[in-house]
Amino acid sequence: MNIIVNGASKGIGRALVLRMAADKDKQIIATGRNESMLRELQMECLNGNVTYMKMDITEMNKEMEVIRDQIFNRFSSVDILINLSGSLIVSDFMKLSDNDSRNMMETNFFGPVNFIKLVVPLMPAGSHIVNISSMGGFQGSSKYRGLAVYSASKAALSCFSECLAVELSESGISVNCLALGSVQTGMFEKAFPGFKAPVSPEGMAEFISYFAVNGNKFFNGKVLPVAVNNP
Repeated sequence: MNIIVNGASKGIGRALVLRMAADKDKQIIATGRNESMLRELQMECLNGNVTYMKMDITEMNKEMEVIRDQIFNRFSSVDILINLSGSLIVSDFMKLSDNDSRNMMETNFFGPVNFIKLVVPLMPAGSHIVNISSMGGFQGSSKYRGLAVYSASKAALSCFSECLAVELSESGISVNCLALGSVQTGMFEKAFPGFKAPVSPEGMAEFISYFAVNGNKFFNGKVLPVAVNNP
């Protein structure tokens, strides 16, 4: 089984690669901005089934051909794509700079969208795209000050997942989106300083790993809330 985890340098993405790499039958490409952290992650995966690819997802349009070649040279097919990359800047909307707003939209929405467009040609029937959104972008959920654009970017990814599932259904490719609640990551601590999340990165990675492999047997085109409390 060939898997790409996009946004694996730290947090949930890192924990997810470590968990999935414990299965020798899984071959994984881990992507992220921080090459040294990706290299450390690769060394921790003792089965030799993880390679990494340094990539700034906000620069996808400039590097499409290079990234495509790197993936195509390693994998002849991709069974699972998990988009975990994320950017969070906490600020009241009226004080948020245009550059910061665009950075969050590029990282949380346009980057994953462009990456999917690149990888889909390698995905056979039965494959699964899992986009990781946030409860902040889940319709009807509680909303918090300083997270307007971040939440909007994640809401865009959620709606995109629902729509893309329709387009790819004829190819047998499933698309689902997990709207995560509070997980004790650096990003969560930035948004809610002093608040203790009930779920660890490793605990959430366990769930995402299972869902990525098995979720498309039961769901397609769904945005599923994954939260036990508020926030």
